[in-house]
Amino acid sequence: MDSITGPRVAVVIVAAGSGMRLGAGRPKAFVTLQGRTLLEHSLHAVRGMRHAADPIVVAPAELLADAAELAERVSRRPVTVVAGGDSRQRSVAEGLAVVDPHVDVVLVHDAARALTPASLFDAVVDAVLERGYGVVPGLPVSDTVKRVGDDSAVHETVDRSALAAVQTPQGFPREQLLTAYALAESDETDDAGLVAAAGFRVDVVPGDAHAFKVTTPWDLRRAEELLAGTAVPRIGTGSDTHAFDPAAELWLAGLHWPGEPGLAGHSDGDAVAHAIVDALLSAAGLGDIGGVFGTGDPRFSGAHGDVFLVEARRRVEEAGFRIGNVAVQVIGNRPKLSPRRAEAEKRLSAILGAPVSVGATTTDGLGFTGRGEGVTAQATVLLLS
Repeated sequence: MDSITGPRVAVVIVAAGSGMRLGAGRPKAFVTLQGRTLLEHSLHAVRGMRHAADPIVVAPAELLADAAELAERVSRRPVTVVAGGDSRQRSVAEGLAVVDPHVDVVLVHDAARALTPASLFDAVVDAVLERGYGVVPGLPVSDTVKRVGDDSAVHETVDRSALAAVQTPQGFPREQLLTAYALAESDETDDAGLVAAAGFRVDVVPGDAHAFKVTTPWDLRRAEELLAGTAVPRIGTGSDTHAFDPAAELWLAGLHWPGEPGLAGHSDGDAVAHAIVDALLSAAGLGDIGGVFGTGDPRFSGAHGDVFLVEARRRVEEAGFRIGNVAVQVIGNRPKLSPRRAEAEKRLSAILGAPVSVGATTTDGLGFTGRGEGVTAQATVLLLS
């Protein structure tokens, strides 16, 4: 294991179930919850892990294209999408078949456990690395459990202190999980059962109440209510600086400023638009303007700021967010912003579909902006899920 790059982790997300009990008319991993499918919610959790993980999605054969599109929309890392089998165990086997041989730890997760937090994924990885064998999250059983016969008669009360309700993700050293699947002679209800049947130890670690499985319409309503009460806003900041270029036209805050020296840049140099784009991408966890658009891309040579703003908004909304509001401050001696502030705010608000406030200040003659050499813009964005 490389001590510099850390452990290699893969997460097999099982999304091939039919979801008959949910009654939604389609596989439940593709049912929406607060505007995102259950599969997208699970992929968001993987994206939020502290450990970098390779996502592998196992989907119904007829929905592979849909799964790939959803995965591309959500994940920052390449996602492998494969067709599932006629049982959960066979579906997991299809996912394991494409796990990179250099992976150290494999997690298997049910997409139906859509609210599982990223912290639980990381905790399972940490426990596997520390112990060297399989780990499953679980919760104590709080209800009294009865063993009942075919005639519905109670035969005994089971000691619940020795019971745990297990969840996913379940994590294992890759070789142990592959060996267990190779030796499997019957279907088990979860991966821990297979691994234990192969003679490997499996421990239970504390689970999370949010990792419940969406199986029935009631479960879906419960998940909707939990998300409605726990939506957390995301904040991003962005900054951009351009030097003046007297040979260029000035475009700033989406507006043309006749008679003013322009700003140097690969595009039109609109520092306000570029700062907002960086803030949007930052808040959504989608990278930065240089990585997304690229200063060497000829398609953006001379492009105006609205081109970048429209595309950034599209990417943010496809990632499942909406823009709450934007605040921008322009730092420089010129142009004088106050006469056109309202116009700039109206223009930017129309492009982004959200309130945008624009302010301006100087540096009292200090620095390159104080010397009149260029302009800086700083933006802050609030995204809502």
